[in-house]
Amino acid sequence: VLPERLQRREAERQQGVERQRQKKEAQVVKEEQSEFFLATFAQEREAVEALLAAGTLEEAAARLQALQKLLTGSVRFLAPYEVRQGQETVVRLQGDLAARRQQLQPKKKFAFRALKKEAAPGSAPRPTEPAPPAPAAPGLGLAEGEPGGPPLCGFSGAQDEELELGPAELLQQDVLLSELRGCRVRLRGNPNTLRVRDCHGCTVLCGPVSTSVLVDGCSDCLLALACQQLRTHRTRDCRVYVQVTSRAVIEACSGVSFAPYSWSYPGIERDFESSGLDKNSNNWNLVDDFDWLATDKPSPNWSLISEQERVTCWD
Repeated sequence: VLPERLQRREAERQQGVERQRQKKEAQVVKEEQSEFFLATFAQEREAVEALLAAGTLEEAAARLQALQKLLTGSVRFLAPYEVRQGQETVVRLQGDLAARRQQLQPKKKFAFRALKKEAAPGSAPRPTEPAPPAPAAPGLGLAEGEPGGPPLCGFSGAQDEELELGPAELLQQDVLLSELRGCRVRLRGNPNTLRVRDCHGCTVLCGPVSTSVLVDGCSDCLLALACQQLRTHRTRDCRVYVQVTSRAVIEACSGVSFAPYSWSYPGIERDFESSGLDKNSNNWNLVDDFDWLATDKPSPNWSLISEQERVTCWD
């Protein structure tokens, strides 16, 4: 009996040693992958910054998209703070790209300048007519402090209204929805960015967004969003139907639930092509909660919407 017991203990000891060896090897591989990612990410970030400074925006946009894909493909072996730093860097570069585009695009001409005619000898000079003031854009009063200046379109301060923008108005624009109450918003088209701020009891349906979506300070909302990156701050009791190529991020949130993006409209395939989003890549059920660092227990701040409870008819 004694030799069998000793043999069993020896086998258990060897199994424990083997498990520790495998764990150590896995940790070494993870650290090596992390070091390679950080070096590559820093190199690509510097390349994007140099292209932006030189005004080579199309190449900068392509390199930035590759940088986003590098981050998305590396999250499985990165520490949470490394993921957060990478996402913040990508968002900052996206803002810089939008600002450079706005800075370098030619200014719109609102009127033609007539050629001056020489006055006849002895005639009195004709007084110059003052130019009419340019009309202020409605609904954009809360855009101060946004990267790249104020957004070009959006809605603000409406209550219990049906609001809508189409493809021509949205194409590669920065859109802001702020302080809406009980509104239903349809954005059929391809914006560059979308910010939904301080909205309550609203339904927001949006076509594919080329870069990032920020949801901040919202409650009791239903959102359908397709984007590269989704960040949700200070938000509660919202349902989000999302197509996202990276991992969604929540912070200071509660009662947020997720389901795959299912809104559709005529022309959405064309808008997906224009946005550059990969429809085959959707991390709708992968969410990073920056207020929940435990790895052995799920965050209580977000959940998945069951198939039986998902919206199937959006009209």
